[in-house]
Amino acid sequence: MDDLRNYIGGQFLTHSGGQWMDNPEPATGSHICRIPLSDASDVDAAVDAARGAQPAWGALSHSERADWLDRIADALEARYEEIAALESRDTGKPISLARTVDAHRSVSNFRFFAGILREHEGEVFETASATNYVVNKPVGVGALITPWNLPLYLLSWKVAPAIGMGNTVVCKPSELTPMTADLMMRVIDEVGLPAGVVNLVHGDGAGAGAPLVAHSDVDLVSFTGGTSTGEKVAASAAPAFKKLSLELGGKNASIVFADCDMDSTVAGVVRAGFLNQGQVCLCGSRVLVEDSVYAEFRDRFVDAVEAMRIGDPSDESTDLGALISEDHLAKVQGYVELAKQEGGALLTGGTPCLPSGFEGGNWMAPTVIEGLSPDSRCSTEEIFGPVVTLHPFGSEDEAVAIANNTRYGLAGSVWTSDLDKGRRVSEAIDTGMVWVNT
Repeated sequence: MDDLRNYIGGQFLTHSGGQWMDNPEPATGSHICRIPLSDASDVDAAVDAARGAQPAWGALSHSERADWLDRIADALEARYEEIAALESRDTGKPISLARTVDAHRSVSNFRFFAGILREHEGEVFETASATNYVVNKPVGVGALITPWNLPLYLLSWKVAPAIGMGNTVVCKPSELTPMTADLMMRVIDEVGLPAGVVNLVHGDGAGAGAPLVAHSDVDLVSFTGGTSTGEKVAASAAPAFKKLSLELGGKNASIVFADCDMDSTVAGVVRAGFLNQGQVCLCGSRVLVEDSVYAEFRDRFVDAVEAMRIGDPSDESTDLGALISEDHLAKVQGYVELAKQEGGALLTGGTPCLPSGFEGGNWMAPTVIEGLSPDSRCSTEEIFGPVVTLHPFGSEDEAVAIANNTRYGLAGSVWTSDLDKGRRVSEAIDTGMVWVNT
């Protein structure tokens, strides 16, 4: 494909520095395109364009901006299969997942927030002496920084509400997965969104991301990515008291009680652990199983994992694709080696696998490990790959204690036929989201 370009002020522009980065395909290692390594001058131009466009855009009514969101949704929907194919190739994920999750949610995000805007009314609070009105106003210019695992899905989740409420934005997609961000800019250009409302700069974190977050004319920052990078983003945004939204890592526990429906639980926990090759912050990478059914669950779980189909991401029957990069594969393999040092026993996987015809890609067999202490690094640190650890527990209180034995608090799941117990355990887990039997 051609070299990608930044999208600034309604134009696709060549970046200023002249440096480029190759974008390889995760499944094969072959070249897809080059992306510009933008620098602070490119960021300045994008922020200036966003700042200049904000007053007129913010002056539109909610219904007018909702109409724009629907136009973008219509144009994305017309490219549904193109989105799925691009996302699968750029990330290495199975095309069936790219279609049902990435393409679908990218369209539905714009439609959802268009609906919210049309229903939105200012709140009114009556008191004995006054009528109080709440008026929502745009914050200003937003910096939207998105990760490589769900590129267009999460970009649309940020762009739609931000511009819907009258803000203008500068997007910085992951340098590892730039393709669908470029497609969104082409869609935005195609529908005729006013210039400067949505801008995009390609590049890495140091060259483009850091100056964007620190820019004096950026009023809000929305970042999704790794926890260590999130710490740097927060530190950069704090001195100016910028509005800040961070979605970071997770080390989520799936808690399996003896009274669960074993068939649906095994299937659900396999999906929770290995969706997108385990490269989702919501993945259930720790599975806690009640003692009395531990052996049965373990054996059935391993059988189900070994039955997963690994291979060509463009094949509709593929369950697991490639990891995002060679560096990330090495990181995940490093954790598997660490697990062995920490006393873990490999039940399956743990090694690279190279499907025929894809020997140049970043492939790893889905891995299940038991025997680790709940306090071990592999049990408490986010691995972000196709690695799941199994841990037995003897009581409800012990399960909750193990689940809470991590710095993270993102998500979890509980599997039981006793919904009172499901609710009780859900409330005891220190996470933002808990699913019961799903």
